[in-house]
Amino acid sequence: MHNPKDTSCAAVMARKNEILLAASGIDFAKFESGSIAFDYEGMLRSTGYTFDEVRRVQALCGVGNTPLLELRNISALARKLAPVGMGARIFIKDEAANPSGSFKDRRAATAVYHAKRAGFSGVLAATSGNYGAAVASQAARQGLKCIVVQECYDSRRMGQPEILEKARKCEAYGAEVLQCTVGPELFYIALRLLEDTGYFSASLYSPFGVTGVETLGYELVQQCMELAGRMPDAVVCTHAGGGNITGTGRGLLRANCNAQLIGASVNLSGLHMASDGAFNRKSFTTGHTGFGIPFATWPDRSDVPRSGARSLRYMDRYVTVNQGEVFYMTELLASLEGLERGPAGNTSLAAAFHIAQSMPEDAILVVQETEYTGAGKHPLPQLSFARQNGIGLRLGDPAEEVPGESIILPEHPSLVRARDVDIVKMRTSLLRNALQYAKQEPTEVDIAFLAEDTKTSAEWVRETLRALTVERNK
Repeated sequence: MHNPKDTSCAAVMARKNEILLAASGIDFAKFESGSIAFDYEGMLRSTGYTFDEVRRVQALCGVGNTPLLELRNISALARKLAPVGMGARIFIKDEAANPSGSFKDRRAATAVYHAKRAGFSGVLAATSGNYGAAVASQAARQGLKCIVVQECYDSRRMGQPEILEKARKCEAYGAEVLQCTVGPELFYIALRLLEDTGYFSASLYSPFGVTGVETLGYELVQQCMELAGRMPDAVVCTHAGGGNITGTGRGLLRANCNAQLIGASVNLSGLHMASDGAFNRKSFTTGHTGFGIPFATWPDRSDVPRSGARSLRYMDRYVTVNQGEVFYMTELLASLEGLERGPAGNTSLAAAFHIAQSMPEDAILVVQETEYTGAGKHPLPQLSFARQNGIGLRLGDPAEEVPGESIILPEHPSLVRARDVDIVKMRTSLLRNALQYAKQEPTEVDIAFLAEDTKTSAEWVRETLRALTVERNK
């Protein structure tokens, strides 16, 4: 259908709220305060589905109730490397058991169910991978059409094996996949298509996407109680755009669990995610610092006006692991536990392996998700692609790895390490970004909101804002 409206990038982005209101039924503007703060909980409730209704919908769609598995052999190896009496029991929530093979089915199920109920003929998602497959899978179950817009290639039209594998997965479920080169056009194209097709916007960052993950946090607590007779002491989540750790954190709180919530990302420092030259010099398409840090420190950079994924509200600690360590843990999980799984969940597993060594041996550490593996997700094609792009590969100490230049596989399991990121600095960065966003001096309502957004106190926010104001005025 011909669209008579101005389709320039600036005009389409200016109509974002209007397009998303038609494509989701959510009027994001009504949650705004006119300043920094907005009604976050009200926005999440705007789906119209209670937590119990989300669980019911997921059950109808074949999603959830995935097994929690104790990794006894990996736990035993961690204990051999730990001081006497240390080495927590490591459990893993096997989300690969979901229909499309990842926890993203939880984010897609309610959104696609709602699209069907609301009379939409199709759904659209902008994503590099697993979420697109989840939306396509759920669309197939609901009899809806599906478009996935995927950032796939650099300017040479070269795509990573992992991304191409995800495209194959989406197409297997009947989705139409539009593949873009790296850059800012992804969200622009998605908005244009939503306007042209009238499809439902199944955004990763919408209230539908985030509330769907609450069931995961809640489930793992219930299962931990059943299997071990107690709640977990810590939960490690692979962290990218923030929806995973946000939803899991909310689910833990709903289950009255105060476990330490740890985000884990692959260290890709120095590689800009919007850079054509850097795009194929990384071997991880998600779960890395190129998403983890910018989305944590300013969540509202996505395809919705206000993101439901706000990781610093829930995250207690943030660590990174190196690329070689994740490839190593992928092999370790297969060879020691008989579980061949994809790289996203193995990012948090690599972190958990090291973190467990500093916890008492009767403590419980849960790795919050796994993902399916496939031809392109396997370490060998990813490492071969890295070598083709001039990345040096060798055994050694991953601490010497330089993102974009080398991948170093640990020559001993004691060299797998989780490295802490300064979370206070990240919280300060969020406040700095909020000051840039604000059109007026922060109000008391803003300060209370920012205290929640950073999991701190109003006093800390005031002190930090004062210091940032002095810094800005120098």
